[in-house]
This record gives sequence, C-alpha cells and structure tokens, in this order.
Amino acid sequence: QVQLVESGGGLVQTGESLRLSCAASGRTFSTYARGWFRQAPGKEREFVAGISGSGDITYYGESVKGRFTISRDNAPNTVYLQMNSLKPEDTAVYYCAARGSDVVKYGSRWYDYWGQGTQVTVSS
Repeated sequence: QVQLVESGGGLVQTGESLRLSCAASGRTFSTYARGWFRQAPGKEREFVAGISGSGDITYYGESVKGRFTISRDNAPNTVYLQMNSLKPEDTAVYYCAARGSDVVKYGSRWYDYWGQGTQVTVSS
C-alpha cells in the first residue's frame, strides 16, 4: 500500500520557520518527482514547490520564492519543505504529492499519490 505521510505542521508567529517532512512508503519513490501543494479555506489547491526525481531541479510558486526550500533524501524516501519568514497568508493545509515521472508539473492533476495534509497556521 502506497502511503505519503506529512509531518511538521503547527502554529507559529509571523517571521518564524517550520520544516515539513513527507515520508513515503509502499514503493520506491527515488525516481519520482515530488511536490508540495497547499490549500487555504475557500481557495484552490496551489503549487508550492517541486523537486525532480534526480533532486537536481527545483521549482517554486511565486509567493514562496526566496523563503521556502524543497529538498529530498532518497535513502529514507523523504521530501522536506523548509519554510522561513512565514507570513499569515502562508496559512493553509499543506499536502505532499508524488508522480510517476521524474519531471515536476505545476498542476495537481498530474500527481498520482497524495498525503493526508498537515495544517500550518501563521499568526500575525
């Protein structure tokens, strides 16, 4: 059974940092592109960051460029999202995803596997 499990969410104040983790199990994801998305109440799911299967190409949504960093460690099949300088508008449920290709896509419909989400709340 394929599973993606996020962790690391929580409540922080403006300007603080959080590090999200996404552990994969059930199959080897070492060649799969991985992504982070987020969804705030009443809004569509938004691409946050993506990393290629090889780990050498990364992509970021405009609103998080320069503040968030995605990385991966294929040994434990885990992807991370380091979030710095957090703002109230970063408040959302964050989801990790994987797709059966080493190429990152910005659209959520391209991803085959999803985690259950972890809440990030940034207070002002």
